[in-house]
Amino acid sequence: MASVPSLASSVNQRVADALASALPEAGGADPLLRRSDRADFQANGILALAKKAKANPRELATTVVEGIPTGDLIKEIEVSGPGFLNITVADGAIISTLAARAADDRLGVPLNASAGTTVIDYAQPNVAKEMHVGHLRSAVIGAAMVEILEFTGEKVIRRHHIGDWGTQFGMLIQYLLEHPHELDHKSDSEVSGEEAMSNLNRLYKASRALFDSDEEFKTRARARVVDLQAGEPETLALWQRFVDESKIYFYSVFNKLDMDIQDPDVVGESGYNDMLVETCKLLEESGVAVRSNGALCVFFEDVKGPDGNPTPLIVQKSDGGFGYAATDLSAIRDRVTNLGATELIYVVDARQSLHFKMVFETARRAGWLNDDVKAVQLAFGTVLGKDGKPFKTREGETVRLVDLLDEAVERATAVVREKAEKVGLTEAEIVENGQYVGIGAVKYADLSTSAARDYKFDLDQMVSLNGDTSVYLQYAYARIQSILRKAGDAKPAAHPEVALAPTERALGLHLDGFGELIAEAAAEHAPHKLAAYLYQLASLYTSFYSECPVLKADTAEQVENRLFLCELTARTLSKGMSLLGIRTPEKL
Repeated sequence: MASVPSLASSVNQRVADALASALPEAGGADPLLRRSDRADFQANGILALAKKAKANPRELATTVVEGIPTGDLIKEIEVSGPGFLNITVADGAIISTLAARAADDRLGVPLNASAGTTVIDYAQPNVAKEMHVGHLRSAVIGAAMVEILEFTGEKVIRRHHIGDWGTQFGMLIQYLLEHPHELDHKSDSEVSGEEAMSNLNRLYKASRALFDSDEEFKTRARARVVDLQAGEPETLALWQRFVDESKIYFYSVFNKLDMDIQDPDVVGESGYNDMLVETCKLLEESGVAVRSNGALCVFFEDVKGPDGNPTPLIVQKSDGGFGYAATDLSAIRDRVTNLGATELIYVVDARQSLHFKMVFETARRAGWLNDDVKAVQLAFGTVLGKDGKPFKTREGETVRLVDLLDEAVERATAVVREKAEKVGLTEAEIVENGQYVGIGAVKYADLSTSAARDYKFDLDQMVSLNGDTSVYLQYAYARIQSILRKAGDAKPAAHPEVALAPTERALGLHLDGFGELIAEAAAEHAPHKLAAYLYQLASLYTSFYSECPVLKADTAEQVENRLFLCELTARTLSKGMSLLGIRTPEKL
């Protein structure tokens, strides 16, 4: 495994060296190299440095240029305007660098030297409740961040903080106790997620109706909450049945989403019960939390209610019950102390931002978070319908996640079927590709928008072959595979001596930026930047493909060199897409 320095970093180093010898007091200054439409790169750091040294920027730029050797790496370099440097890289340098990337199974992407341990809290469904469209974003964004960070060498611990505790279970458990066969399965064979959810739905509705209409049942249900919190064995056993039934359903949905979720990663609210009392004690003894009207509260200067009075974070209610804050703070203690986390990422709806701001600040005051251990909320916006309003069914209900995924797969399968004959797909391949395209479309639509923004859920747009969609990227990949299959005896091979056409250069320079882009997406928790990079890669490939004949190129070396560019593009697309959780079929 060899990390390959990018052309940008090599050019940057050459300019920095020449700058240091032309202006010694600027030793180590950044030349501010950027991609440019006037040349391959532009360095614009000289202006500010000249100003500081009271020198003429254009003269300084000219001196710097004289100190930069051209030939192997830099083909030409010119001073433009008041002191910008326009730099063109040699064709051979592009291909040699890409050849080094191609020789590495990580495409030359370096590991992060300061990698630590990140705990990602994402995909948090609730026990005994249907997963809806709001759960989609947390699952998809979280899973992509897991993959991106792991690829940079981070140790990632997944946590699915499911809602599996609280007063609503008193009602459910009591009902199950009085109607013991409500969660029985039709047969001993494997239970479908659909059957598990309809069991839970039926039981939830029946118990709710009874709770609202029968005072005696309501009293028994409330007493059952006390038994649950006290850990009474029969009550816990019934509670466990709800959790197990819900997991059958959750896992079936995650399976549809083509996501891998393991049992040990699912640590719900109940997983922190044993820590709640101690968390409160630590906060109270350290003075971070104080008693106010019997409740244990943490106050903040900048958090006030509509009446202008401070709104506290309530860790323990006056009746002794624990709120979400106690659980969230206990989870932070566990993740930092027991799991050794150096970073905590919470992929949670933006509407909970105030809660997490208060929780993180409390944890900092208590010393559980500090300069070495950071917590961030990767807050995401709302999923909207085509009308720009929060996504609901015609009846105004929240949309079931399963229905949405099934419809996406159905639409995608129709799109795949239209072209199937041309590429010779079997029925089994049409069905499989329909799933990859449908689920890929849903994930990509989510991931190609910055997480913090709301986005419109428009299936017609998502499965379209044109525009910024995953299908466009999947087609680019499949088209390359088709070319590689048709190449016969011609094999991909890098030829640094072959001159490049403009679209080849543009494609090559973009391919070379993959490692730097990954580092940026990881550091900024920004999977949408990876999606944007891949879309641009597919677009640049499309331009190259329409302007440069691959198999009918002029010379054998040119054919091999273009096949090499095709193959590296396919590998980069496939790797990038897999980090977003999207599959790339070989034929489409």
